[in-house]
Amino acid sequence: MAINKVVRAALKALSYNEYDIKENLNLHRNFVNLTRRHILKPLYKTWDYKIGSENYSIPVRVFSPEKESDCPVLLFFHGGGWVSGNIESYNKVCTNMARLTNHKVVSVDYRLAPEDPFPAGLEDCYAAAKAFITNNVINDKGVTLIGDSAGGNLAAALSLLARDRKEFKVNKQILIYPSTYNDHTDNSRFKSVAENGSDYLLTSKRITDYMDLYKSKDDDILSPYFAPLLAENLRSQPKTLIITAEYCPLRDEGEEYGKKLREAGNYTEIYRIKDSLHGFFALPPRFPQVKLCYEIINRFLCEVN
Repeated sequence: MAINKVVRAALKALSYNEYDIKENLNLHRNFVNLTRRHILKPLYKTWDYKIGSENYSIPVRVFSPEKESDCPVLLFFHGGGWVSGNIESYNKVCTNMARLTNHKVVSVDYRLAPEDPFPAGLEDCYAAAKAFITNNVINDKGVTLIGDSAGGNLAAALSLLARDRKEFKVNKQILIYPSTYNDHTDNSRFKSVAENGSDYLLTSKRITDYMDLYKSKDDDILSPYFAPLLAENLRSQPKTLIITAEYCPLRDEGEEYGKKLREAGNYTEIYRIKDSLHGFFALPPRFPQVKLCYEIINRFLCEVN
């Protein structure tokens, strides 16, 4: 069902009255965590433990699918603009993901900015990927990276970093409405920024605030590990599935990243979910957009080797 005029007007009103994230960061984090909190005790198996790294022990939570079996792994990086979100706020999303994909989902609680700016969160995700891909004691099954929004950015950046460091290989990645570029001002070359950057909750101003909080210095925004679309060399990247949302300011940059991956010789699938907003992946699976999203994800997981 298309977004009707009443819903569109409500979204515009909510977007117009947004608060300043940089000045109200704790309020923003509390709001995100409260609205996504999974109150009921989950009816599935989870395990919490930490992955040791050079500077930080990274918390992860493992969600087991309903069927008891040795399952491949979806290594998940949550969204939240690199400054909000955590394992708890994505419990419901990861529960659904494990159940609907029959994969073991590993949610990574990477460090957040501005307390730990770029590249701290990326290094945490890299360390978690290295552990699950190279350590057979922790995991001896296949690993697919998956992330939404800022988490999609981290997955894409991690894949570039893994290629450049040559410590392990990422075989597949799923990027859900990923952030891939560094400009969401009026000067942006992407049509979706002008079309969707003010009326659909995730505004261009909010994205710019997120980036300001994420970077540790101004030059960071020029790094391909900050904005993967800036990479001059996109060869030797994983098989990639990119899913974008029709009414999302990140839509065009995500799709452009997929096209650039193809041009560099990588297997890449790109899907745009109609009548969807940024963040729709966190909705209950009964929503048609979420149902279609999982159909696309499962086909990619099962058919692309």
